[in-house]
Parts: sequence; structure tokens; C-alpha cells
Amino acid sequence: MTNDRNFIEYVTDQIDDGCDITWRMMFGGCTVYSKGKVVALICDDQLFVKPTEAGRAYIGEVVEAPPYPGAKNSFLIEDKIEDGDWLSELIVLTERELPMPKPKKKRKKR
Repeated sequence: MTNDRNFIEYVTDQIDDGCDITWRMMFGGCTVYSKGKVVALICDDQLFVKPTEAGRAYIGEVVEAPPYPGAKNSFLIEDKIEDGDWLSELIVLTERELPMPKPKKKRKKR
């Protein structure tokens, strides 16, 4: 799972600033966050958005695929990446439907 940094920056630049997008390289792929929630993965230069009911309704004819072997299916976004308004709305809908991440437990000192 390799990613071209230019592709990651291109995808994240398409998304409106109001989505508060951040990203982080993890496990050979890229995890995309909106307002602190994991909303998408970029693996092998492909965009996979977490599946939600609102996202499914917005996309219409959904293409689902796992971002990496053994992963659950996500929405594979191919033709609409360059449509910033469409992609931003999908990210907004996805972020709204996802729960806040659970707080991490503090490590005990040894």
C-alpha cells in the first residue's frame, strides 16, 4: 500500500476548509480525519470513504471495496475526486453520522 504524497495532497485540497481535514500516514496507507473523526482512507492512490447511510443516499450508485486485504468494505470514490463541492458534501455527511472517537486511556508509568 503505497501512496503518492501528491495524490494525498490533491485529494485533501479538494475538500472544503470547513471540514477541518487532517491526514496521517499509518500502516502504509493514509488516514483522513474530519473534525477528529476518521472519515476516509487513501490506499494505493485510491480514496475510500467510510460507509454511512447518509453517504450511501448521497452517492446513489455506490461502489464498495476494501481499502486493503482483510478490511471491511468502504465507498470507493473514483470519478468524483476532482469535484470539490461534491466531495466536501460527502465528507460533511460522513463526519456528521460517525460517532466521536473514544478517548484513549492514559498509559501507566512503570
